Amino acid sequence: MTDLLVKPNQPDADGRILHITPQSAGWGHVGFDLHLLAPGQTLQRGPEAMPGREILLVLVGGLGAVRAGGLDLASVGGRMTPFDDAPHSVYLPPGTGFAVTALTPLELAVCSAPATGLYPPRLIRAEEVEKLTRGTGTNTRHVRNILPETAQAEALLVVESVTPGGHWSSYPPHKHDTDDLPRESRLEETYYHRLRPEQGYALQRVYTDDRSIDETMAAYDRNVVLVPRGYHPVAAPYGFDLYYLNVMAGPVRTWRFQTEASHAFLMA
Repeated sequence: MTDLLVKPNQPDADGRILHITPQSAGWGHVGFDLHLLAPGQTLQRGPEAMPGREILLVLVGGLGAVRAGGLDLASVGGRMTPFDDAPHSVYLPPGTGFAVTALTPLELAVCSAPATGLYPPRLIRAEEVEKLTRGTGTNTRHVRNILPETAQAEALLVVESVTPGGHWSSYPPHKHDTDDLPRESRLEETYYHRLRPEQGYALQRVYTDDRSIDETMAAYDRNVVLVPRGYHPVAAPYGFDLYYLNVMAGPVRTWRFQTEASHAFLMA
């Protein structure tokens, strides 16, 4: 089984510290890269870089200038850290090259999934992002729907969450790994974790009913947890707020999940 915890590398020439492909993850849809760009540094990709894949550029923190598919955006962003408000993002169909130049230190996520090219490039502004608070008590967390299933895209579903220290998230445990619509959809998922303060860690479980997957991981700042299937709850220890960026994709672009039977009483 592929290791479900992916740790960052030192930045390469393009500032990339994380590089997850369907091949490296052992699945069929989700790709995720994370770049840390210094002011003035440009990340450039030609139209041939990700053939047959739609892309969502998420400005996790910082400001950047974006040129792509007829868009010429002199300044995109607005928040300096992922714990502040919602992000600006840029959606790109397959075969669209792009260039992103950092205007400040820039944390840039490149999310991708298979697509054919149904929708044009567009900017998704922070004020367009739906914000929700889910749960009660120590299950409370704050959700930002960047690219929900109601938005134009062929495969990608992208959402982020901020979980206060001492709280749980993606809880009660749920899964979305079975083609059984309308009851459940099959979606791969990545969790990109950030901690405040940075020296903390989150605890994340990934496990299946038959325990063929049964992992408990300490996810430190800028770690990624892969969820190929199974339940995947997360805990933020006291004193450390947790941010994570989720990228999901599968055969059908819809999010339908099942709560673990032993925890279903918590949904009442």
